[in-house]
Amino acid sequence: MRRTDREITDNEKISSIISSCKCIRIGFNDEGQVYIVPLSYGYTVSDGKYVFYFHSAKEGRKIELIHKNPYVGFEMDTNVKIIKADTACKHSAYYSSIIGNGYLSIVDDFEEKKTGLLSIMKHNIGKSEWNFQKGAVNSVCVFKMVVEQLSCKEHS
Repeated sequence: MRRTDREITDNEKISSIISSCKCIRIGFNDEGQVYIVPLSYGYTVSDGKYVFYFHSAKEGRKIELIHKNPYVGFEMDTNVKIIKADTACKHSAYYSSIIGNGYLSIVDDFEEKKTGLLSIMKHNIGKSEWNFQKGAVNSVCVFKMVVEQLSCKEHS
């Protein structure tokens, strides 16, 4: 990281930034082309690793890419605010951002699918008590990303 003065390494602060983000962008390698998908998410921390959960239709390009090459990059940001100045080169921005890499996999276990869906609802709605019908859970694809590496920066 070039700007180590903006690096965030405190896990509580990183979790706070993840919690305040509303969208994560997953970057797939599709035979040499980059395919970026913005997604809503939920997350947990397991054995000191961040695990992000997502849901989607059971078919489509991202599902095909998960099977072809599950190693992905990701980006999320929040608190973005332009800092205006008198000259173009003096403008700047406040922000909090996280980038990293991880492995995606399809979640087949029914209980873990519910855990993933609950984490998504908690993150996006703020409520973690939901009852999911078995048919509803089985009708969607739940997939997860186990983060292998991340870096966090903030300019505030």
